[in-house]
Amino acid sequence: METTQKTKILLAEDDENLGTLLREYLIVKSYDADWFINGEKAYKSFVKEHYDLCILDVMMPVKDGYTLAREIRMTNPDIPIIFLTAKSLKEDIIEGFKAGADDYISKPFSMEELLFRVEAIIRRTKKDPAGTPQSEYKVGGYMFYPNTQLLKFGNTEQKLTTKESDLLKLLCANKNTVLDRNFTLKTIWVDDNYFNARSMDVYIAKLRKYLKDDPRVQIINVHGKGFKLIES
Repeated sequence: METTQKTKILLAEDDENLGTLLREYLIVKSYDADWFINGEKAYKSFVKEHYDLCILDVMMPVKDGYTLAREIRMTNPDIPIIFLTAKSLKEDIIEGFKAGADDYISKPFSMEELLFRVEAIIRRTKKDPAGTPQSEYKVGGYMFYPNTQLLKFGNTEQKLTTKESDLLKLLCANKNTVLDRNFTLKTIWVDDNYFNARSMDVYIAKLRKYLKDDPRVQIINVHGKGFKLIES
């Protein structure tokens, strides 16, 4: 008898072949997934059932993914949303994030990529096993309060910018595990282009400076993958 509840995913995709394939793949990977062929049917199920994450196609009949995401956000402002789309224009990606997306995958994509994005978002958004709320994180001798963008070490306080705070929150939520570089760029900077990548490197350097007073805490580069916040 199972003692842990499976993560339940709402999937809205108007392509029957892809929808069926995605649902079966998620179930094989131990997720509970409900698939709907348009946004209207998906929303009706969303208001009746409990879901932990939504995967929404953008171009759907009856109700498109952007509209569905906005309605979902009005009901549950915190549930993670991943958009699937054939569009890759910057304007479309920005529109997706304005509608409440946590991540954005352009078709065609591999099942492994989708699974990685799902796992990364769930890992980032869940509470830690000790039940510490996401409004605060303890890293070494530091206390970080993302809601007020404040980093404390003893009697010293450092007020962070929004991007500094968002980046540190991602690192804290993935402490001692690799935080994927492209995922971070798309989550915080929207676009993973060269200039944003350089900007992120600058912010990583700033965070290292803020965390330098505790030698147990480090942000290391993981070559070809991303970053890792280590608490030794």
